Amino acid sequence: MPSPFPGMDPYLEDRHSWRGFHAALIVYIRDAIQPRVRPAYRAVIEERDYVTADDRSIYPDLTISHRMLRETAPILAPSVAEVASEPHSRPADNRPPTADQPLRIRVPLSEHREGYLEIIHRDSGDVVTVIEILSPTNKVKGEGRRQYRRKQRQILHSEASLVEIDLLSYGHHTVALPANHLTDLPPHRYRVCVCRVENRETFEVYTFGLADRLPRVAIPLLAPDPDVVLDLPAVFTQCYDNGGYADDIDYTRPPPAALSEEEAAWLRELQEARQAVAAVE
Repeated sequence: MPSPFPGMDPYLEDRHSWRGFHAALIVYIRDAIQPRVRPAYRAVIEERDYVTADDRSIYPDLTISHRMLRETAPILAPSVAEVASEPHSRPADNRPPTADQPLRIRVPLSEHREGYLEIIHRDSGDVVTVIEILSPTNKVKGEGRRQYRRKQRQILHSEASLVEIDLLSYGHHTVALPANHLTDLPPHRYRVCVCRVENRETFEVYTFGLADRLPRVAIPLLAPDPDVVLDLPAVFTQCYDNGGYADDIDYTRPPPAALSEEEAAWLRELQEARQAVAAVE
């Protein structure tokens, strides 16, 4: 059963669904463009590794430093008189103050791997185009975003073109198009941004919302070779069908990502139409 949405499915923006969808999207994009760029080029999957604090819902280990307490003394809040007599403003003598003992919370570090695609010229071995599919860690503050922005700058100062596919409606603006030019774009939820090496001052931006199909994107190669067209709608359908998302997603519940009032109204109409069709069947 296909996705009920004509383009990007907002239910796939859930972090648990996104990891598998992201991995499949990279593989299927490579498979889609590989036969169309050979033999002069080859599309390869690369990975970017980084370590960050684990943000999963886990019970953290606590280490509480030792304090000298009388064995039989109950742990009570200080009295008003004791609080009033506490010297807050300055120590009793000229000795430097001693730091209070903190609670120490151990947050395990997790290794993250993010895949991306490179189109490489077979004869020279040069990277011609980098294709990035943005992840949640690229769009929130942290090591993942720092590493992504660093890689983005390196590509924009290299001899390679950059294609960024942003199918996540939440988080910070991350694609290479400067944020102050967002007002030049029509209202949208998702975007694809292409920056060609021969013209760094021009950005080709594909914008689309819930009611729009995914774009077919022109992927740059080396001149005079023509662009190769990435059929994102076909790739998305392959990811959705092979991932079995129709069996796992509960479309009667609100999507994990926030909707605007207009998007919410459109979604209600879509769900009502699906329910009407299901009732007839």
